[in-house]
Amino acid sequence: MQKVEKFLPLSRPTISKETIDEVVKVLESGWLATGPLTQKFETELSKYFGDRNVACFTSATAGLHASLIAIGIKPGDEVITTPLTFVATANVIAMLGARPVFVDIERDTFNINVKKIEAACTEKTKAIMPVHYAGLPVDLDPLYEIAKRKNLRVIEDSAHAVGTSYKGRKIGTFGDIQVFSFHPIKNMTSGEGGCVVLDSENEMKTLGLQRFHGIDRSIWDRFSKNGSTYYDVVFPGFKSNMSDVQAAIGLHQLIEVEMMNERRRHFANRYREAFADMGDKLMMQGIPQYDFVHSGHLFPICIVDAKKRDDFMSFLKENSVGTTPYYTPLHLFSYYQKEFGFKKGDFPEAEYVGERIVCLPLYYSLQESDQDYIIEMVKKFFK
Repeated sequence: MQKVEKFLPLSRPTISKETIDEVVKVLESGWLATGPLTQKFETELSKYFGDRNVACFTSATAGLHASLIAIGIKPGDEVITTPLTFVATANVIAMLGARPVFVDIERDTFNINVKKIEAACTEKTKAIMPVHYAGLPVDLDPLYEIAKRKNLRVIEDSAHAVGTSYKGRKIGTFGDIQVFSFHPIKNMTSGEGGCVVLDSENEMKTLGLQRFHGIDRSIWDRFSKNGSTYYDVVFPGFKSNMSDVQAAIGLHQLIEVEMMNERRRHFANRYREAFADMGDKLMMQGIPQYDFVHSGHLFPICIVDAKKRDDFMSFLKENSVGTTPYYTPLHLFSYYQKEFGFKKGDFPEAEYVGERIVCLPLYYSLQESDQDYIIEMVKKFFK
């Protein structure tokens, strides 16, 4: 097979002509900030997530941060999470003066090892923040049993999990709090953005205040024809409200996300079939015993011989294939070692995966011929 003329990136968002037209309409309307389209997007997301409360933010990071504040996380508290995640998951805990308590992962699924969570709990533990890595759901039933027994809150970092299901239930339609990402690399995008899904009306109100300076009226409620410009400040909040430009993109992406996820899963299955006999060279994300639907957000593999990973990634790049090592375990970063005393060796399973993991291209507009080429290059490297 000839080397492809184009570079095949790790990910590429798919934006329809209808989406572009919608954005142009917003730009021409004269109203770009939070307004009617953001409200409509939240309404449609609420329907998608089983009529639960939804608050949109400029990013999932902002949503995680606001959610921790809403449940009352304070300096000195502890929040349990995984070390194998994007740094935002732990950063928002540290930003509030709380302590991220890492629990090692399962080597096969790359998700937090739920069986080790209870032993990590102390009297300072206030919440558990699992991450559905790559779109594979964490085993939530036993996790929520621990949370109930210990009187802990659960904030599911669902950045990878739009469209993921656990035992027949879509992530976001049940449980405590879920936070989703609409970053351009994700299964659906709003340019940048994210949302929080939850049941509590009081916490929903707090999230609404938190994302816009603690002001008790939205911009639309203050400056539209029937609005009032007078407002109260309930507490000092941040500035992390979604714009109508973002919502215009997100509305159309939401309509298409299940279709796009199905195609992602199709490509993930083709990778699995192609690499099925390469267990001595690479390891794929494991398949749990419980019923689930994977969102197909990422396709991670682990290079069994960790010393070959950099050469593997360089070889693919030279042959026009983009990859990334998602993620370096968080306890290995200098801040977390200096601030919290973590060190290499603390979480051996996360380190094993972190030294070997590589994500291959996976996105809706990928073509089978492109994927065939990627598969050929992977096999060529190992030959």
